[in-house]
Amino acid sequence: MKRTLAQIADMCGGTLSDAAVYSEIIAEGVFTDSRKPVADSLFIPLVGERFDGHEFVQACLEQGAAGAMWQKNHGVPPQGAVILVDDTLAALQTLASAYLHENKAAVVGITGSNGKTTTKDIVNALLSSTFKVHKTQGNFNNHIGLPLTVLSMTPDTEIIILEMGMSGRGEIYDLSVIAQPDVAIITNIGESHLLQLGSRLEIARAKAEIAAGMKPGGLLIYNGDEPLIAQVLEESATKQPEGMQRFRFGLQTDNDDYPTGLMNAQHGMVFTTKQSGDKAYTLPLLGTHNVINCLAAMTVARHFGVTEENMATGLSQLKLTGMRIEVTQAVSGLTLLNDAYNASPTSMKAAIDVLEGLKGYRMKVAVLGDMLELGSEEQQLHHEIGTYITPDKLDKVLVYGPLSVHIAEGAKKHMAAEAVHAFDNKEELTRYLLENLHPKDAVLFKASRGMKLEDVAQALQTAPLQNRVD
Repeated sequence: MKRTLAQIADMCGGTLSDAAVYSEIIAEGVFTDSRKPVADSLFIPLVGERFDGHEFVQACLEQGAAGAMWQKNHGVPPQGAVILVDDTLAALQTLASAYLHENKAAVVGITGSNGKTTTKDIVNALLSSTFKVHKTQGNFNNHIGLPLTVLSMTPDTEIIILEMGMSGRGEIYDLSVIAQPDVAIITNIGESHLLQLGSRLEIARAKAEIAAGMKPGGLLIYNGDEPLIAQVLEESATKQPEGMQRFRFGLQTDNDDYPTGLMNAQHGMVFTTKQSGDKAYTLPLLGTHNVINCLAAMTVARHFGVTEENMATGLSQLKLTGMRIEVTQAVSGLTLLNDAYNASPTSMKAAIDVLEGLKGYRMKVAVLGDMLELGSEEQQLHHEIGTYITPDKLDKVLVYGPLSVHIAEGAKKHMAAEAVHAFDNKEELTRYLLENLHPKDAVLFKASRGMKLEDVAQALQTAPLQNRVD
């Protein structure tokens, strides 16, 4: 965003101090982290439980910021170019919404319990083959990150892809109202946030809030294998735009698009779909669940007129946000599958299925950690993951963390006792792996981000193995 302070004040509903002096100063973008001041940008001081950005407004102005916002209830602002607002967070969000409206870029919103970041990356790859695209970076998918993503968009952007996360009801509603998507995706409904919302039905209602701010006639693309989404869309309390179009994707053949052929390839999947006919696509990601994510992304691409040829090119150039089943080869020869960014029962089963589908390995080992924020059913949900594991899926399961003990207990229903091991220490887990693995083995790492299981994967990346078995 590049606007004068007078324009910014008008866009966010604020009042510029000493407009005669400061109105024509140009701000190139915004920033909220006073530790990383950006010259010629607008500083927006946010207020949290343990911090108050207003304490740093003066310093940011002195270090070259074009100006700053100031919340009226914080007393007299410092001297300089200051935009007075009632609430700095609300002003940030209003500014982002106004910038989107002025820019006229088409908006794609993406939410879901699992797969939204991967789907965002695939949508970006497909659309970038034809358009100038801007997307959410990292985990900037909340009430602060989304408007910052919007305001970092260059004026020539044709389509912006906005990931929308949440921890409770009403949050995706607010994000949707800010973004006003032309197209929205609900990837699936899983068990994440059961702790906050209590049931999968409430999670479905929270995800369906993405429809609330959509433009009239917008396209909602949702997982048709999940009956809760269709159920929620029929509820009178679910706000939807006039003339909203619907498109269902999934594995079931009653969806608008579904795979008609699937085959594991080297580090990826080859597939055909109902919509693509006989044309086969190669997705450089493992797992049927990622093909399903790709169906949603391809629907977005077709909506904007991307050709089948350009979609194939886009998939070949796909770049993913880190730690989502990254397949690497360690210096020892081990094949490592690092999916330790996040975990829920749905995504953990999908990762186990990916490991099952690998061919040509001496042994397949799953290293599984705790799944967090699952609420009162957390022990049972971990136990169910264990019972999902059978000898035909993998050869060994190693678990780490207090909740994952229940995975081990469940796994012993089908697996031999010597094939199941529980650890409460990463160093001991790493040592066991180094002493018992072979270069021709494949190892999956899957856990919630808070478990930091990637530490073990990174250790195996460079360490020599001690197993001498041929």
